[in-house]
Amino acid sequence: MSRSRERDQRALITSARFSRSLDTDQRRTRYLWTMALRVACFLAATVTPLPWNLGLLVAAAVLPALAVMLANAIDLRSAPPTPGADDLTRPALASSQTVPGTVVDETE
Repeated sequence: MSRSRERDQRALITSARFSRSLDTDQRRTRYLWTMALRVACFLAATVTPLPWNLGLLVAAAVLPALAVMLANAIDLRSAPPTPGADDLTRPALASSQTVPGTVVDETE
């Protein structure tokens, strides 16, 4: 298996959000790629024949709205619960009673 494919199949072991700087960088990158595609649509519309250049111009008109939506898409994963927080969905421990009994050592 290639090394890049191995990286893509890593297990996600946390539900924590990405750092703010990493999230901002990813959103900026998405915006720039979408706007670069818009510029490419404009340039391609200047050299293509009539039915195709209209489609490219429509795509160039729609892409800014898509770019803004992608740039504003923040990470909405909830923050992991803090240790010791009171969570009513977890069952409470029983009272502090001790269960009587003896320990049997099976090694003898």
